[in-house]
Amino acid sequence: MSKILFVCLGNICRSPLAQAVAEHYAVKHQLNWEIDSAGTGNWHEGKAPCEHSIKIAKENGLDIANYQARQVTQKDFKYYDLIIGLDESNINNLKDLGCKNPLKLGDFGFNGEDVPDPYFFDGFEGFDKVFNMIETATLTLLKEKFPL
Repeated sequence: MSKILFVCLGNICRSPLAQAVAEHYAVKHQLNWEIDSAGTGNWHEGKAPCEHSIKIAKENGLDIANYQARQVTQKDFKYYDLIIGLDESNINNLKDLGCKNPLKLGDFGFNGEDVPDPYFFDGFEGFDKVFNMIETATLTLLKEKFPL
């Protein structure tokens, strides 16, 4: 079984979307994967994803409404096969916390670009672009690391 963890800042916008895309891919291809997401910070621990992430996920056939934010832990670094940060700040935070080999999602199809944090957007506009980037990069990562 492959174990994959997506990590962003608060675990309420980007990493839950990446988790949902990866879970959908795993179900579609009947893969025995464990997929989760977490944040480097604890501000939103126990909370659902933000309403705009729930909405864009739903518009793309994914349901993240019941996900709950959590903070990444030291145990995660030993447990998961792949730990993927959504931007350079997340990668640096993961390394500061002791994660040895985090991957950056934007390295898969986006030449190392950061996935923008839509939490700071003014309203819903732009969430579609963030979702499309997450979906493309996540599928590229999965196909590259785990070819069918």
